[in-house]
Amino acid sequence: MTSPTVQADITAEMTTLSDKYAESIAAGLPTETMPRRDYTPYRSSILRHPTKSLHHADPEEIELWAPCFGVRDVDPLEADLTIQHGGEPVGERMVVTGRVVDGEGRPIRRQLVEVWQANAAGRYVHKRDQHPAPIDPNFTGVGRCLTDDDGWYRFTTIKPGPYPWRNHLNAWRPAHIHFSLFGTEFTHRLVTQMYFPGDPLFALDPIYQSIVDPIARDRLVATYDHDLTSPEWSTGYRWDIVLTGSHRTVRESDVEHI
Repeated sequence: MTSPTVQADITAEMTTLSDKYAESIAAGLPTETMPRRDYTPYRSSILRHPTKSLHHADPEEIELWAPCFGVRDVDPLEADLTIQHGGEPVGERMVVTGRVVDGEGRPIRRQLVEVWQANAAGRYVHKRDQHPAPIDPNFTGVGRCLTDDDGWYRFTTIKPGPYPWRNHLNAWRPAHIHFSLFGTEFTHRLVTQMYFPGDPLFALDPIYQSIVDPIARDRLVATYDHDLTSPEWSTGYRWDIVLTGSHRTVRESDVEHI
């Protein structure tokens, strides 16, 4: 009978890949800033990326232009995930804000920003999430907003908890918030995850570690900003999103786990 894969096995694999990447950088090979599509410690990555050559699509056969989202389409109240039900959700209330900019630092105005996340217990309101953590009846975990004239977005929410995900025995995902941004075309979409500083699960998580370059990984981690806090009300985090250029925010190349 085959023994189950445990964290020590996954950690050893990630360490080997990290060491090989460091050797490649020392040898002058290019920096990798995106997640590896086939990252062995992330066991299902082989099922979550193309394995055959890409085919050119006829632009006449697909819709190239996305809808124009205006102030009448997205209500400002949708950016507060703590007021969507009849009571207060459980957990650490916080503000998450930042700027969406291009590679030159110019603001991306009226950009649709959508978020989804687990609740404070690490549970999603999703039929596939059946792990034994409580569902918060006052927290759905989804929201959206439009960036302002300076490219700022802002959400009020609850800090999500970590959750198990069965990649290996006793595998846990670091706390994170999923972000989605649409560009001017349906084919232009950024989907990524924002993490919280100092999470002890970073070193153990093969999804996070699939970005083998540590500097690129760090771009996914928000900064605690005390100036964003409200006395006796909420903590505050800042996370800027760069859409183009060498310092762009890392995208999820693979289909993500919930």
